[in-house]
Amino acid sequence: MKLAAIDIGSNGARMLIASVLTNKGNISTKDIEYVRYPLRLGKDVFTDKIIGDKKREKIHKLLHAFKLLMELHKVEDYMILATSAFREAQNGKEIVHEIWNKLGMYIQVIDGKEEAEYMHLAIKHFLLPNQNYLHVDVGGGSTEFNIYSNMNKVDACSFKIGSIRNNDTRTATTRFKKMQKWIDERKPLLSKGSIMGICTGGNINKVQKLLNRRSGETIATAEVVNLLQELQVYTLEERINVLKLNPDRADTIIPATNIYLSAMQWAGIQELFVPKVGVKDGIIYKLIAKHQQTIHSDN
Repeated sequence: MKLAAIDIGSNGARMLIASVLTNKGNISTKDIEYVRYPLRLGKDVFTDKIIGDKKREKIHKLLHAFKLLMELHKVEDYMILATSAFREAQNGKEIVHEIWNKLGMYIQVIDGKEEAEYMHLAIKHFLLPNQNYLHVDVGGGSTEFNIYSNMNKVDACSFKIGSIRNNDTRTATTRFKKMQKWIDERKPLLSKGSIMGICTGGNINKVQKLLNRRSGETIATAEVVNLLQELQVYTLEERINVLKLNPDRADTIIPATNIYLSAMQWAGIQELFVPKVGVKDGIIYKLIAKHQQTIHSDN
């Protein structure tokens, strides 16, 4: 069985097509197609409160392309989720109806709590018993904090700040204070036993790559401090031409890294782990659960 996940974020839109495999009753997946496109909806929505006509047209073209790819791969089921930029756009519902009427594709617009649940499905496989974690997910328009203890989520909060929604200095300062206060109030919980950071999002994946770390290797917080200082030396053009970052990554990596790093420092975390998963992976796990009986009966 082939399944597809489409995640329309505030910065980029992603589609993952995965093949579901079984072996002696155990289910696993193999990624067979991954496409990311920098829609950058947050640039419109967080300034003008609507998705502009050019971005609107791009959404139609992109989802049409995704639909054709799914047909070529003979995908049997899929799900489309849209997060903060879409839910805050005044014309978001109108676009959802347009896409349904023209392409027959339904976009499910989810809130921060639902987004965190899909992230939980993606990262829970990396959690170890008797270990505390602070999970930080930085998107274009929101940041999610989740605290895990002994493989269970024990607290969570969503903040309206991200790699795109971070330009107003006064507002950003206020929201940073709120994030710090939230962590400070949970220090007794975080200090019970050892604690590690889990960081997810496109920018931290790029940080991991810039540090030449393989997936699964831990990263010292001090290394991220040094990298952030190095990134700040480069101009935007140099981050694109010298570091060879995509334009939509070059202008978001510094604000995003600052959020990750601040959270780690507030919590006193010395090491972090980057599993390189996201909402798209959570969607695949959700679809597997939906089709579990069929998957087992087919093999």
